[in-house]
Amino acid sequence: MKNRLGIFRRRNESPGANPASKLDKVMKSLKPSPEEALKWGESLEKLLLHKYGLAAFRAFLRTEFSEENLEFWLACEEYKKIKSQSKMVSKAKKIFAEYIAIQSCKEVNLYSYTREHTKENLQNINRCCFDLAQKRIYGLMEKDSYPRFLRSELYLDIINQKKPSPPL
Repeated sequence: MKNRLGIFRRRNESPGANPASKLDKVMKSLKPSPEEALKWGESLEKLLLHKYGLAAFRAFLRTEFSEENLEFWLACEEYKKIKSQSKMVSKAKKIFAEYIAIQSCKEVNLYSYTREHTKENLQNINRCCFDLAQKRIYGLMEKDSYPRFLRSELYLDIINQKKPSPPL
């Protein structure tokens, strides 16, 4: 069985390198204090602005098989930063194909009106093309995923972490 599933195992790109341990070290260096993590409970916006908070929320959404909402929202944020019109056009098409088109691999849950409105916006691409859809997905995360994250074991472990005992 292990041999059959071996194709799904991640292989190191270079011998002796362990990307997982490097990631762990980076994440530990970004780990917030319990007080800092408590601020994430004030708003989804505060959670998403903190690198560790964003990573923790993404990990939580992955366990719920709903990380496409966050990925779409982040893709829209990156899209708004694009300055070149030609890059904006290709990125807009990619975002639409990946997250908004019906039956797309990471389709987000949008009302048909929002989907059609966004599709029409692609006729005249600008920074605001995805605003309505992004606002809708943010609202879904804020009302649904975010409250569950705040009750999750993952978040509770972060805010209840024990401080190391001082040396004797």
